[in-house]
Amino acid sequence: MEGIKYIQETPTVRDVLVSGGDPLTYSESRLEFILSGLREAEHLDIIRLATRNPVTIPQRITPALLEVVRKYHPIYVSVHFNHLAECTPEAGKALTDLADAGCVIGNQMVLLKGVNEDAEMVRDMNRWLLKHRCRPYYIFQCDSVEGASHFKTPTKVGVDLIQNIRGWTSGLAVPHYVVDLPSGGGKVSLGPNYLQEQEGKTLRFQNYAGETFDYVEGDS
Repeated sequence: MEGIKYIQETPTVRDVLVSGGDPLTYSESRLEFILSGLREAEHLDIIRLATRNPVTIPQRITPALLEVVRKYHPIYVSVHFNHLAECTPEAGKALTDLADAGCVIGNQMVLLKGVNEDAEMVRDMNRWLLKHRCRPYYIFQCDSVEGASHFKTPTKVGVDLIQNIRGWTSGLAVPHYVVDLPSGGGKVSLGPNYLQEQEGKTLRFQNYAGETFDYVEGDS
């Protein structure tokens, strides 16, 4: 495969995401072909698999699949749970099996209008994910994808969502809210502005509960 050959011959490549469809829908032999080829590139720090299979077909996380993945660690798995309704016992077992096989798992939720704007639901979902050893990593602003514009929200919705998660649950359950900029601009994070004002070395902050505190920089 030309892509694998390019990666093997390009030492500046440090991080590879296997996506574009769902790599866990491949046969074990095809997945092993890809992972073994990538692992030959000793300069790679990170190999990631992006998958919805734990949500859509958790039965795909079979012993045979896990045996392939075990051979090529470290493997990072990015899953895509968007709502608590997707957090089924079968999905939980799929996550636990991946974690037991040594994978490092992170969730990437896409913010969708009318689907997952409710902070309480997202908090509950993120706690469920952590119980199954999956770290809530990103909340993505919905991209400008043809046919999906009705799912887009103002970015304020995402900022408010983080405001209503942080402080009300463990920091491990608070993902980054990011916009994936068009034209290859990369990801930028957005969040509440807790710094209210600064006068000299004194900074005034408002915490998650709306309480105000002063913090003095440097020597007092």
